[in-house]
Amino acid sequence: MRNTVASEWVKVWSVRSTWWCLAATMVSMVLTALTLGGSAVTEQREVVEASGPVVSATSFVQFALVALAMLVITSEYSSGSIRSTLQATPLRGRVLAAKALVVAPVLFVVGVVSGAVATAVNYVVLSTEVFGGLVRLEPGALVHDLVTTGVFFALVGVMTVGAGAALRGSAGTLTVVFMMLMGLPLLLAMTGVPVALEISMRLPMFAGLAFMGSADNLTGGPIPYSAGEGLAWLVGWAGVALVAGLAVLRRRDA
Repeated sequence: MRNTVASEWVKVWSVRSTWWCLAATMVSMVLTALTLGGSAVTEQREVVEASGPVVSATSFVQFALVALAMLVITSEYSSGSIRSTLQATPLRGRVLAAKALVVAPVLFVVGVVSGAVATAVNYVVLSTEVFGGLVRLEPGALVHDLVTTGVFFALVGVMTVGAGAALRGSAGTLTVVFMMLMGLPLLLAMTGVPVALEISMRLPMFAGLAFMGSADNLTGGPIPYSAGEGLAWLVGWAGVALVAGLAVLRRRDA
C-alpha cells in the first residue's frame, strides 16, 4: 500500500494542473473572503470575525479543488495510463484508496493555508479606516474555521475521486459534483416545498456549511441540525461516492 500511495503522490505533483488548481484556490479564497467580509462591514455595519468569511467562501472556492481531485482519476482514463496503474496494482480497492489518501491531506492543507492567508488579508484590510476597523480576530474562532475548512475540502476531494472513478470522464464528473455541491441543493431549497428543502439540507453543500458552523442556509433560513450531523452527512456522501467508484472500477475493464 505504501508504494501505491507514493506512486500516486508523485503523479499528483508531477503535472502542471495541480499547481494551477492550487494557485486558483489561493487567489479565489483571498478575493472571495475579502469581498464577503467587506460587504458585511460596509452594508450591514457589523463587526466581522476575520476568519468568518472564509467559511462562506468555500461554496465558491471549492470547485478549483474539485478540478484537482477529479483530474487525479479522470486524467488517467483520458490518457490511457490507468491501464499501467492497474497492471502495477491489480487490486482496484488499493488504487482507489491510495488516490483518496493522497487527495485528502493535500486538500486539507490547502484549505488551512488558503484560509489562513485569506484571514490575514481580511484582518489587515478591514482594520483600516476605510472599513471602520470593524473586524476582530479570536484565536478559538480562527482555529475552528481553518480546521473545518480543511476537513470540508478533504471530504469533497474524496467524494470527487469516488465520482471520477464511477464516471471516468472529466465532463461527467464535474457536472455531477457541481450539481451535488451547489446546483441541486439550491434548486431544491428555492422550491419552498418542505420535503425538497429537507432533502437539500442533507446534500454536501449545506452539510458542509453546518459542519463549518454557518447558521445561514443561503436561502434565508437556518440549517436545522448540528455541526456533528453535518460532518456525518459529509462523510456519508464521500463514502457513497467511493463505494460507487470501487464498484465500477471492479466491474468494468480499464
